[in-house]
Amino acid sequence: MAVIHNTEVKPSKLELLDLWLPSRPWFRGGDEPELGKVGGFRLDDPEGEVGIEFMVVTDTSGDEPTTYLVPMTYRGAPLEGADDALIGNMEHGVLGRRWIYDGYQDPVLVTQLVALIEGRAEAQAQSKSDTPDREVTCSYEGNGLDATVLTAIDDEECTELRSPHGVAVRMRRVLEPGSDGASTLPEGATGHLASSWTAPDGTKTRSLFATTHAGS
Repeated sequence: MAVIHNTEVKPSKLELLDLWLPSRPWFRGGDEPELGKVGGFRLDDPEGEVGIEFMVVTDTSGDEPTTYLVPMTYRGAPLEGADDALIGNMEHGVLGRRWIYDGYQDPVLVTQLVALIEGRAEAQAQSKSDTPDREVTCSYEGNGLDATVLTAIDDEECTELRSPHGVAVRMRRVLEPGSDGASTLPEGATGHLASSWTAPDGTKTRSLFATTHAGS
């Protein structure tokens, strides 16, 4: 299980996202985001080398608050061939220098995400060590997803993890309150990932984070 270190990091994750988010095609806020963390969960890397976090943040810099799902991986060395996926670097009080990547372009996160959706991995609490996150729910009725062939493609709302045969996993980047899960799946979806977060009005809500699709 991943160990959560209670230590200082510089710059903070939100400070890194302040600079990175406006460059994304799905960002809807102002030139200078005003971010707050409102939810998320972690996954374990079986090798114990890569930190994996799905962070939910709300930006209040635009005309109305917008909530984003931002997956990140934390590495102790650069990921070869992934310069375009680098969010930034930070200094960790225990682990030292860390390289922070857009998680959908990191093969370790994609592999564990597929395992989670298929029921072979368990979501972990965002801020506690060795604690499952029971708010995260998944379903899958497909024939199996091959994480090794998935390529991340951004659009204005989502990141699609595409296989050679079409979209395999459609990950929401902009979250809508109340889209809970199986009852709100689009036609043709073969599975889902959903969890809870804190809405701008302070209430707890749930959203559909991802759907899986069979492709062509």
